[in-house]
Amino acid sequence: MLTCVIRYEIDPTKKDKFVQYARNWGQAIPRCGADLVGYFAPHEGSSTLAYGIYNVESLAEYEAYRARLAVDPLGRENYEFAQAEKFLLREDRTFLKLASAPHGGPE
Repeated sequence: MLTCVIRYEIDPTKKDKFVQYARNWGQAIPRCGADLVGYFAPHEGSSTLAYGIYNVESLAEYEAYRARLAVDPLGRENYEFAQAEKFLLREDRTFLKLASAPHGGPE
């Protein structure tokens, strides 16, 4: 299992747009096959950092999930929404593997 952590830099004056974006992914991501942990908007501290976190079985499954997301109506709409509203200033994607056994389980 891999965890994808997306670190966003957002326009703090458009936090409400990010929240709408996150809610849309809350529907589209699970429908397209990833295990969504959640999207997180700024609350205290930084007003520009936000995160999206979900799990996939492998990088191959990630590629298949991304292909499904690209043709999902809400997925396409959400990509277009982000482009039009320009609230995402930066997006970094990192894949992590759980290392804190025992709850990580055996290899």
